[in-house]
Amino acid sequence: MRGTPRRPATLVPGQSASGLVITSGNFQTIQGFRESTAANLMSEQQFDWEPLLGLSASTDIGMRRSNNQDNYSVSLASDLDEWMHRGHLLIVADGMGAHAAGELASKMAVDNVTHAYGKHHEMSPPDRMRAAIDEANGKIHERGESNSDFHNMGTTCSALLLLPHGAIAGHVGDSRIYRWRDGVLHQLTFDHSLVWELQETGKLTEEEIDANAVPKNVITRSLGPSGGVEIDIEGPFAVEVGDKYLICSDGLTGRVGDEELAATLSALSPEQATTFLVDLANLRGGPDNITIVVAEIRDSQLASASHQLEPLLSGVPTLTREPLNPLLLIATLVCALLALAMLATQHYGIAIASVILAVVGAGLVGYHFIDPMQPDPVPLSHRNRLGRGPHREWQVDTAEPLARRLAQMLQSGRQNVEARGWVVDWGEFDRSFQCGIKLLDRGNAGQALSEFANAIHHLADECGQRMRSDPSDTWIGT
Repeated sequence: MRGTPRRPATLVPGQSASGLVITSGNFQTIQGFRESTAANLMSEQQFDWEPLLGLSASTDIGMRRSNNQDNYSVSLASDLDEWMHRGHLLIVADGMGAHAAGELASKMAVDNVTHAYGKHHEMSPPDRMRAAIDEANGKIHERGESNSDFHNMGTTCSALLLLPHGAIAGHVGDSRIYRWRDGVLHQLTFDHSLVWELQETGKLTEEEIDANAVPKNVITRSLGPSGGVEIDIEGPFAVEVGDKYLICSDGLTGRVGDEELAATLSALSPEQATTFLVDLANLRGGPDNITIVVAEIRDSQLASASHQLEPLLSGVPTLTREPLNPLLLIATLVCALLALAMLATQHYGIAIASVILAVVGAGLVGYHFIDPMQPDPVPLSHRNRLGRGPHREWQVDTAEPLARRLAQMLQSGRQNVEARGWVVDWGEFDRSFQCGIKLLDRGNAGQALSEFANAIHHLADECGQRMRSDPSDTWIGT
């Protein structure tokens, strides 16, 4: 059912000529895509990325919205050779606008960024990323200006590119890209929100943020409202085996804290993490759409340290000219000869006109061979990166604090449901909950968190529709 929390499936890619476009999703998970395209996938040669790259994605309508304005796209290279040249591209977009404008804007963002990145082969990857996002902005703006129903529609866009050289983030808005590594969660992107901008300039304190002195949902940049937009490109960040990347809309981060995200990524697989985080955000009220993409580096073939490569370049000149038209050269010579002939016969008016045309033609010919002045490209590395990220980090050594909080949340959640007299099959819930308690008592917090995640999913699955129809804001504590 649309909007009901669902368990995403492990990714099994299908092939296309311009790279492996798995899906651009709205109202569906990767599982739904696999079911709807199974017949096509069976007939195509597939490269199995799963041993190298764990991947899971889901978008959910939430508990309070009537439509889903989020979209995501997962585009994988067709094989290792293509990955060496174009990488994997993962995108999340959160749309804004009345009627269906927000949904359209986010769909246009993921589709156009994916398409434009694939076609700009002459550019280096970071330049391709910037050009693709800029091109998507132009198309969204043009569509908004052409239809009053879509006027000022906009969308965030957070795109992660996984390359042999490392990870590159392209970003506009307040959706986020995180990296979890060795107990530390790094936020690779800067929120283009009023809160973050004021804090960056020293005009807002932590105490004022905690007191909600400034609304947290006011963003300062998005694709669509203006013909031009400033785009953040960050990276390349070194990629290591065990890294987990999370791309998400603010429907998740508005309800789940950063320390909880870190603990979740440390203990759960991409599939479990995606389902658990959607369920947790929904059971805490789910006031917004929730979109999540999680990727895990599982093999050294995808680690940047395992490749000896020329550095990525940023700002590579791309200006090219068409070949010199021989007609221009012929016309210039004809005008010069005509000028000489007219001077010899004292037809000075025609001679002057011929001289002017010959000079203009000679100028055009000369300009064709002059190299344009462009800045030299900048070589990039993990020590010489674009942007200033990571922008924030959180140290989380163990999942135990989150597991213990979840145990308390599950107890209160069950009491909340029973107080309303709802008839629920608690069998699976109790089995997972009791198993989690035993594991927690034995000091195995990671497996306990996995069991508690199963219990939360059962609660959301059993009671989701009734919770949506109830005005209560939160069904499970923070």
